[in-house]
Amino acid sequence: MLIGAHVSMAGGVQNAPDNAGAIGAECFQMFTRSPQGGPAPKLTPEIIADFLARCKQHKITEWVVHAPYYINLASEKESLQKSSVRVLREELDRDSLLHAKYMMFHPGSAKNVGAAAGIKFSIENCRRILDGYDGHTELLLEISAGAGDVIGANFEIVGEILAGVDADKSLAQKMNVCFDTQHAFGSGYDLRDATAVDATFKKFDKLIGLSRLKMSHCNDSKIELGGHKDRHEHIGEGLIGAAGFKAILHHPKLQHINLYCETEGTKVADDIKKLKKMRG
Repeated sequence: MLIGAHVSMAGGVQNAPDNAGAIGAECFQMFTRSPQGGPAPKLTPEIIADFLARCKQHKITEWVVHAPYYINLASEKESLQKSSVRVLREELDRDSLLHAKYMMFHPGSAKNVGAAAGIKFSIENCRRILDGYDGHTELLLEISAGAGDVIGANFEIVGEILAGVDADKSLAQKMNVCFDTQHAFGSGYDLRDATAVDATFKKFDKLIGLSRLKMSHCNDSKIELGGHKDRHEHIGEGLIGAAGFKAILHHPKLQHINLYCETEGTKVADDIKKLKKMRG
């Protein structure tokens, strides 16, 4: 397992590898545009070359991109669905230029349409995003914490969306999963010790398949098990606790994934150090 974190790309994506190196990250996540809206900054050949050179300088071999927050594939508004598809496909193409391994996204909220329609819209729109795509970056659906009408809070729904996309044989296995420890915990999946971690990932394997799990956000939780809120805490300081993260790091069936902290402030480097120490 490589251990890293989400880092800033302020001043240009070429600065992200430096920010990752400064906190001891072995891999990193970033945005390539404002997550709240606005046009995407142009990626010139010079910027791309500079970015890749800095990744090499810091000996970083994997980086991923988080999609903007404002997309909603499950919206009642067809115009928002269409614009979300356009942005996510554009982002996949941009991320491929940067050689990003993965780009993860949240399907969005099914408010006013209901879960069944929201799942249907998500499947249809994921197919549209992937139609004809042959880039380097792989699309990942991220598990949500289950707040409100957000789609993707449990393994059954994630599995249903993947199966719906896979039903188009040309797209089978083209979209996979990003786990998030805090989101899963918030959705009711226990991760507090080795027994709980094993049970949760056995359920994941049964309903989704561990082969579909490509990476994980690694965040402790400010809220209780099943609290259905997205509230990250620093590693070992929340309600999941250090024992849970140590169990994840040493689980024999999770060694194929890398971990990315999404904590904030000056303690992110400490989170990385804690995880490295647990890893041994």
